[in-house]
Amino acid sequence: MAWRVQAIRGATTVSENSIEAIREAVTELLDELETHNQIDPEQIISTTFSVTRDLDAIFPAAIARQRPHWNHVPLLDVQQMHVEGSLERCIRFLIHVNMPETHSQKIVHTYLREAKNLRPDLIAR
Repeated sequence: MAWRVQAIRGATTVSENSIEAIREAVTELLDELETHNQIDPEQIISTTFSVTRDLDAIFPAAIARQRPHWNHVPLLDVQQMHVEGSLERCIRFLIHVNMPETHSQKIVHTYLREAKNLRPDLIAR
């Protein structure tokens, strides 16, 4: 079987800088990712999370690592570059996945909450 690498983007926001708020948002974001893209975590090459400078209560990767079958996914957290006036309390991800070339389903990029405004062109209709 032939494979190709696909990149999937996504983002969400949180109401406050707390472990609970970040856990809820990351869980919701990854649930949506898995639901709409039918991803097997064993096909994930790597995942990078970025967070805005106002979020430091917990690493999103620590939350993802607790998901079923995500404990062997290479995960990385970084701080998003700050740009004056940009969206606050935002968590983004970039996931690289091995997909069969015969995979006919379109990739669904996941933008939730206030992050929907970041890429309205990628929001599933």
